[in-house]
Amino acid sequence: MSKPDAATPINDSIADVQNSLDTRHIAIDKVGIKDIRHPVRVKDRSEGEQHTIANFNMYVNLPHNFKGTHMSRFVEILNLHEREISVQSFREMLGEMTERLEAEAGHIEMTFHYFINKTAPVSRVQSLLDYEVSFIGEIRDGEPEMKIKVVVPVTSLCPCSKKISERGAHNQRSHVTVTATTCDFVWIEELIEIVENQASSELYGLLKRPDEKYVTERAYDNPKFVEDMVRDIAAVMNADDRICAYIVESENFESIHNHSAYALIERNKKIDNLVDN
Repeated sequence: MSKPDAATPINDSIADVQNSLDTRHIAIDKVGIKDIRHPVRVKDRSEGEQHTIANFNMYVNLPHNFKGTHMSRFVEILNLHEREISVQSFREMLGEMTERLEAEAGHIEMTFHYFINKTAPVSRVQSLLDYEVSFIGEIRDGEPEMKIKVVVPVTSLCPCSKKISERGAHNQRSHVTVTATTCDFVWIEELIEIVENQASSELYGLLKRPDEKYVTERAYDNPKFVEDMVRDIAAVMNADDRICAYIVESENFESIHNHSAYALIERNKKIDNLVDN
């Protein structure tokens, strides 16, 4: 097999099948790569920044007349941002992706574990607790929209169980998921604190016996139905002008049932304000 002439660009001698015409006249809403890992650094309110590993999903739309998209370009875009990607460059990367792939719409999800150093309430011992965080970016016709999604584990204690029982009340671990569309900068820690402040009790990585007594009694004194959790969190989100829209979900992994309790509130404050005016 003969080698290509040194003066001839290699790409010119290889057929670009992805760029060929497609005759089925069916557009594709999202096409790209999924579950690729890459190092990132994220703004940390206490330490300045935090280094972690993120899983990326990167998609663009594909017009009906193109056979395929150039998958390698997604990986190139990740690696063009040196070894790491900061949150500041996330929005630019979204625009760069749609431009390089000649798309009208693009979508990037960046999901990672975020660690917060928490102090136990009585002993003051410190330990790390991890949270699942996602940055979600979408761009259509040059207009980007950014969302932050946090999954916060908390404790919830059943008000009904407390009311009807002579001794104790059943509690459970709950996962509260907040997806916030932001109009201004919001710390990851702030969204986590909104959730933890409205739970029966927050969680800690390490507790001594006096701490365990404290959080058990705090939960008992602060019972919450799954409905209470999402309503109380939504009330705080409604009052924060930096948050334009949100989805609040709570799943309580019941300790006395083989099923979960679930509730969701979704609100777009921009649309609601237009209707009110």
